[in-house]
Amino acid sequence: MEELHEILKARTLPELYAAEDAFLAARPGWEVAFRRYFLADRAAQRAEIRPQAGAVSHIGQAPLDGSGAAVWLYLVRGAAVTRTPGLTVVEADGQRHYWTGGSVSGAGDSYAQTDAVLHRYISFLEERGMTLPDHCVRTWFFVHDIDNNYAGLVKSRREIFETQGLTPDTHYIASTGINGSPVDPAALVQLDAWAVEGLPAGAQRYLYAPTHLSPTSLYGVTFERGVRVDYAGKAHSVISGTASIDNRGEVLHVGDVVKQTDRMVENIGKLLEESGAGFGDLQMALVYLRNPGDYAKVAPRLAQLLGRTPYVVVQAPVCRPTWLIEMECIAIR
Repeated sequence: MEELHEILKARTLPELYAAEDAFLAARPGWEVAFRRYFLADRAAQRAEIRPQAGAVSHIGQAPLDGSGAAVWLYLVRGAAVTRTPGLTVVEADGQRHYWTGGSVSGAGDSYAQTDAVLHRYISFLEERGMTLPDHCVRTWFFVHDIDNNYAGLVKSRREIFETQGLTPDTHYIASTGINGSPVDPAALVQLDAWAVEGLPAGAQRYLYAPTHLSPTSLYGVTFERGVRVDYAGKAHSVISGTASIDNRGEVLHVGDVVKQTDRMVENIGKLLEESGAGFGDLQMALVYLRNPGDYAKVAPRLAQLLGRTPYVVVQAPVCRPTWLIEMECIAIR
């Protein structure tokens, strides 16, 4: 199976759809496994969203380069691809990859909504003979007004994970938890996820970089810093949302977005190094910035670092107010 990541941007959502259609038309044989749209004004753009089968995610996170919308596309070739609402199944090389997007619940507070979307996902896995600890490779939690609603997500997720055997003594799941507003105005939490069935023993290896980062459980949250997943004859380094943190769980360079960017990059570099990869192997990156006014300060550094790697910088406060920037990425080697 071949894989391709791309990020497209446009002034408006209809223009983005046109660019996406042209991009796909120029690549016969490639199938979209996952789409995530980043919307500058989700309320105004909601009426412009077109129905699409498969794993599709829409989130209110404004691109900071002036685009009105952007999309991350993950494509595959040489695989059997099946799409149903909210789900894409990719079958290749003896594995089945389950991509899900846009799972929300509009009832209750962030604690209750996290409970609902996670239990729904656990049931989805169990109906297919899978479990959360053994088969889920990656999650994304988007939280509307993260400064006020993140605590409920953290508590609910931790409690559910404990029932699933996900603890500090076992392992967690690579993840990003970031500010993002679902299209549904009643939704406070949205879950996107990726699970794989059929990976051989040892195909997943969690990444720690202990000289630079602490276990997340040290400060009460429950995710892995990253994971290396071997399939299709390649090593995939899946790096969780990473910020300017040290190995005691403390925020470094409070108030200085440039120094925070440098430490963030250093941390990601250590995780990639542990996985046997480097920045030259990056296939995509998503960068989250709390303050739009900081974009001009970090854009040159990011452009130098990422070069021709597909990436987008969006406005999205990180889970602690003192963290000004965060980045996630995928490398393939």
